[in-house]
Order: sequence, then structure tokens, then C-alpha cells
Amino acid sequence: MAAASRGLLARLRGLSLYAGWSPRLPFPPSRLFSAEAFVSHSDDDDAGGEGGGGGRIIEARARVMGPTSRRTGVIGVKCGMSAMWDKWGAKVPITVLWVDDNVVTQVKTAEKEGFFALQLGAGQKKEKHLTKPEVGHFRAQGVPLKRKLREFPVTEDALLPVGTTITVRHFVPGQLVDVTGITKGKGFAGVMKKYDFSGMPASHGASKSHRSGGSTGQRDAPGRVFKNRKMPGRMGGVQRTVKNVWVYQIDPARNLLYLKGQVPGPQGSFVFVKDSIYKKPDTALLPFPTYFTQEGEPEDLEPLIADLGDVDPFMAVD
Repeated sequence: MAAASRGLLARLRGLSLYAGWSPRLPFPPSRLFSAEAFVSHSDDDDAGGEGGGGGRIIEARARVMGPTSRRTGVIGVKCGMSAMWDKWGAKVPITVLWVDDNVVTQVKTAEKEGFFALQLGAGQKKEKHLTKPEVGHFRAQGVPLKRKLREFPVTEDALLPVGTTITVRHFVPGQLVDVTGITKGKGFAGVMKKYDFSGMPASHGASKSHRSGGSTGQRDAPGRVFKNRKMPGRMGGVQRTVKNVWVYQIDPARNLLYLKGQVPGPQGSFVFVKDSIYKKPDTALLPFPTYFTQEGEPEDLEPLIADLGDVDPFMAVD
């Protein structure tokens, strides 16, 4: 068995595995069967041990955002629904999110993990309420104990050092974002509530089956119920993403984010906000890789509201 395994590895190592190698991979597939250490050909100025970037120096400074650059997202707490009135007197439904002390807790690079990503932590939690591996992770990174962790894929030019604070000014009013969360759990539900079925006849011929889903299959052929048949079951409690949500207002003083419309999840749940993928914001307006607080900047900043223009968007056009 051992000899066969060594022979198999030797043959696989000798095969031309570079044919299926993608330039996006940090190393060719044949490296999986080699005992030699992988050597990264990174720039000399990226070598080092600071910033928590797996052997590279990551500086917290503003950069120029390219067309393919991808920023990190933020972790928010859903405060609830509200309503605001614009300058024309129209009522706008608003969801308020609280960006609760977002801090970069880990940096993942292609040299170590094989991809670029930032792990963010939000909120606070006592040590007694965390597991020992979680406490060890926070202590190894030198960051405060966090309540919620989330990893956001980024590009190489959007990396941030460990300990960087992400505020609500990471976004700008008027841009579009994608919001991901866990929907409200509804428990066990029937087909009328879960899939909007019409139910069975309520006047004649139905005996205590008014809210039933009806037939679910055939007789001997095929003699079974096909997969993905809509039937009663658990409703809600799944991850969903609402795309192209408009940022109406941000409140830097309280780290509040005001979004137009509704987002998944009950009040008090965590949601994850990132730049819209299908309708990308203007790269010239976004702070890249994030917003850095300037020296002497006042803490009690006024809320920033999106520019609605001179025409009421809620009025019908003649």
C-alpha cells in the first residue's frame, strides 16, 4: 500500500498538471504533491512581519481604487424599521443599521491561505462567554474580544492591517449595497402560508382538508414523490441577500446606516453589508480601502444625506 501510494504520487508529480493551472491560483496544482516549501514571488516592499498579513507589511493609508478593486464589507446590527420624509414631503421607508465597533481581526493573503480576505469582528463579548479557541484567536491577533466574526473577500490592494477600525463612513450616501442576513424564522408552516397555495375547496366535497396542498404525485408510475415538491415544512431562518439597496443617509456620530426599504432578519440580528456587485458604485466617490479619520476631525459630525436632485423621484412623469 505504501509503495503504491509513493508510486502514485511520483506519477502525478510527473504529469503535466500545469495545463489546467489558472493564473488566479497562488501556486500550480502540482504543488499539492510536492514536499518542497512554496516560495512566494512577492515584491520586496511587501516582505515583513507586520500588519498580520502573513509575512507582508500592510499600511493603513488611502489608495486609488481600480475598476477591479473589491473593498471589504461591514457587520451591522439591525435596529428596526423607520420612516423619513424627504424635501418634497414624501415618506420614505427606512431600515436603520448600527455599525457596532467593526475591527479587522485577521488578514488572509495568498502566500499563506491562498486567497485575499479580511476577517472583521463586531460588538463586544466577555471571555467567559467565548470558547477557548476563540479567545486564543483574539489574543494571538492582539484585538479585543468580539461578538460576531465575518470574512469578506477583497483584492490585494484593499488589504488593511489588523486592528483597523471600520466606521459607517466606509459607505457614502447615494450608493447601492448588498445586504445579507438570516430571515425571520416562522416555524413549521403549511403550503398556503409557505408557498401561497389556494388550498382545497371550502364549500363542497372537502372534509377537514381546506388548507391541504392536494395531490403530491402519481400512482404506480413512478410510485414516488419527485424531489423539490412544495410541501409543508420549516419556513424562514435561511440566509438571503437583498441586492441594490440604496443608502439614504449615514450618521457618523452614532455609526448609523439608513437604508431605503427592508433587509432580511429580525430586529437585533446581525447583517452583512458590502458594495453592490451588479450596480457598482462610482469608484471616485468611495473611500479606498476604507475611510480613515483625519486628525482634528470633530466627533459630532452632522448626518450625511444622499443628493436627491431637483426632481421629485416619487412624482409621476407626465
